[in-house]
Amino acid sequence: MTDYMVVSATRGEARYVPDRIPVIITGVGKTAAAVITAQALAGRDTCNLVVLNVGTTGALRAGLSGLYLPSEVVNHDINAEAIRAIGLDPKESLLIEGGDGTVLASGDVFVTDPAVKARLAERAHLVDMEAYGVAFACRQFGVPVRLVKHVSDSADETALDWPAQVDISARALGDWLRSELS
Repeated sequence: MTDYMVVSATRGEARYVPDRIPVIITGVGKTAAAVITAQALAGRDTCNLVVLNVGTTGALRAGLSGLYLPSEVVNHDINAEAIRAIGLDPKESLLIEGGDGTVLASGDVFVTDPAVKARLAERAHLVDMEAYGVAFACRQFGVPVRLVKHVSDSADETALDWPAQVDISARALGDWLRSELS
């Protein structure tokens, strides 16, 4: 039997997670997400565990809305080329099993700048601030992870209205969890 654990950045994003599923709140950013996820995994039996990273996401391309299950998460604010140039692997991209083909850029930048958005849209469909940290921690523990993201904004000045939009995304994420895990 599969056990599930939901990892989310904020309580607002996890508001409608079914009561039977444990919820870990990491706070904002990749570092917090990686550390808190690792702490949660270190303290439990992970043999049958699947981590579900649920949360909001910004759309980097026109026409994207609704719910997505990214197949790849990219650490967008690491200087990967320079790290490769000195002979090291930056592991800036992680493949996620069971995804829908979308690519999620994850970084510690709250994207509202049109130039940053355009640069990220060349490689990704969506953007968030925690998924890479969660996926990296899960990989280190050998635990499968699925990314479940709901578009809350267009990764532009509308992102500043995120607090007003989070409940809509939280409801959609809760509905997906009830549907998929029942």
